[in-house]
Amino acid sequence: MRLIVMFDLPQTTSAERSLYARFRKNLIQQGFMMMQESIYCKLVMNQIAADLAKQSVDRIKPGKGLIQVLVITEKQYASIDYLLGEPPQKQITSTDRLVIL
Repeated sequence: MRLIVMFDLPQTTSAERSLYARFRKNLIQQGFMMMQESIYCKLVMNQIAADLAKQSVDRIKPGKGLIQVLVITEKQYASIDYLLGEPPQKQITSTDRLVIL
């Protein structure tokens, strides 16, 4: 399964930019990989792991902005169509349960 976090956080003041940077840094520390500028993705093994990851994102969220979380299966994720550009090289595209990096 994949957990996709999409966010639109305000960055008009220096305090808001700091909160944005802290949120983004925390996502990366939790194992999320950037798909696009404000879209991050994490590979999780099952629904329980997805729920735990959602709870951890909820704990680090800033006070303002919009944060959306989407859980999809590997089969759904593998059907992404790239209309422009190419998939990133660091992307995990295997649907196997064991992935050796």
